[in-house]
Formats: sequence, structure tokens, C-alpha cells
Amino acid sequence: MSHSGTLYVVATPIGNLQDITLRALDILKSVDVIAAEDTRHTSGLLSHFAIQKKLVAVHQHNEHKSAELLLARLQAGESIALVTDAGTPGISDPGAIVVDLLREAGVTVVPIPGASAVIAALSASGITNTSFTFYGFLPASGSQRRHALEALKGQTSTLVFYEAPHRVIESVTDMALILGSDQRLTIARELTKTFETFHRCLLNDAAAWLQADPNQQRGEFVLLVEAAPIKELAPISDEAERVLKLLLEDLPLKQAVKLAVEITGVKKNLIYEFALKLKNDSEEV
Repeated sequence: MSHSGTLYVVATPIGNLQDITLRALDILKSVDVIAAEDTRHTSGLLSHFAIQKKLVAVHQHNEHKSAELLLARLQAGESIALVTDAGTPGISDPGAIVVDLLREAGVTVVPIPGASAVIAALSASGITNTSFTFYGFLPASGSQRRHALEALKGQTSTLVFYEAPHRVIESVTDMALILGSDQRLTIARELTKTFETFHRCLLNDAAAWLQADPNQQRGEFVLLVEAAPIKELAPISDEAERVLKLLLEDLPLKQAVKLAVEITGVKKNLIYEFALKLKNDSEEV
């Protein structure tokens, strides 16, 4: 009885070919077949490292059909490496559907990690926030893109996006409009390549910077939007705080706020913000 082969999900360089790992090279040399997003592109990578292997095409338009063909090969005992043009399959690139279907079929899937545009951009950005949310590519449609950004508004982590050169100005313009024009943006362009560029600015200034030099609109982009700083609550008097706490013990928040404003004369927005903080603090205990 033959044993099923293994699918290796292999990360490839995002620009500089020397960023390929020794383990990735070993896998690419040892497998029976390489499933590639673009066989012509991958042929160039393999030629650079003097690797000769059979290539089959697996791209976003044929993933379901390709998964069936790859499964047949794997069940026959072959080993397969899955690669995309750059970076890791399944991360804003084809591959996730194939991996999902093959895992469901009981195939062993092994990740071979490597270069990552997300991690490369974050590591050289100087952003100190330790949490980040990777979104990938925003929708191409303006209305859908703005709707997606609305859903991300108020995040306390760094937002990380990929963007194509022909949409980057529209994207940063929408980000400034929805996420806040005074939030800081890091533009990372052409990572690991000859014209690698990092630029930090406010979202409000990003479109103008890109438009000032057409060369800065070329290549692939990683956009990192820092979270807005947490606003400090304006202080209220000790007496107003005491009254509010007493009212919150027995009344719903809105009713307690209304009475606290009437009793203390403090502005409603200050009492309301402080009441929310007290409520959140009590829920975290």
C-alpha cells in the first residue's frame, strides 16, 4: 500500500533572491513537482539556483481544480512544493484553498517559512505598538474600500495593508478621510529590492508625497497605519466622581449620568466619558 506524499508550503523571496532559506532550497530540490502561481516566474527562480523540476500552474482561477489534480499526485506518493510569485502562499496570494482542501483529504501539509513583506515592513518601521492587524489588500472598488476602512476605524493595533501602485493614492486618501488625517502612516515600498523606500508621514500628507514623485508610485506597497493615541479623560472633581459612583450603584448608566449632571453641574460629555470608564473598569475586574 502506497503512502500519501507531503505538500510543502514554501515561502519564496519577496525581491532579493538571496533571502531564500537553505531549507526552502532543499525542499525545492527534493520534491517531485512544484505547484506555482506563475510557472514562468518560478522558472526564473529555479534557474537562478540551478534547480530543474516539473512545474504545474496553481493560481486564483483554478485552485479548486488544481487541488484535485494535486491530491491525485499526493495519493500516488509524490511530494509537492506549493509556491507563489513572492512571499508565502495563502497570505494575500493563492494557496489557501488548495491547503484547505488537501488538509480535509488527510494530506500532511508542512510550512517552510521565509521572507515576509508584513514582518519586514514592521521590523524596520520603528512602530513600538506590539500588536498589529494584517488586512492585506483593500477592495478595489472605492465604496467597498471605504466600507472596509469604516469597519477598522478605532482599532488600537497597527493596521497593515498591501497595495498595488495604481491604487495607492486612492487608498491613502480614503484612509485619511476615514481613519483620521492626523494618524501616522509608514509607507514601505519595494521591500528588499533596489529601490526599497521607507517614508513616515501623517495620513493627511501621504497622497501629496506620492504625487510629488511618480517614481514613488511604482512597485508593491506595504502601508502601516499607527493606532490613534488614547485620549486622556478630562478630570472631574472628587465630589462629582463620588456622586457618579453612588448613582451608578443603583441606576442604569444613562440615568446616573443625567442625575449626576443635574446635581454637580459638570458638563454631560465629561460625566458620560467618566461613567463609561468606571463601567469598563468594573467589567475587567
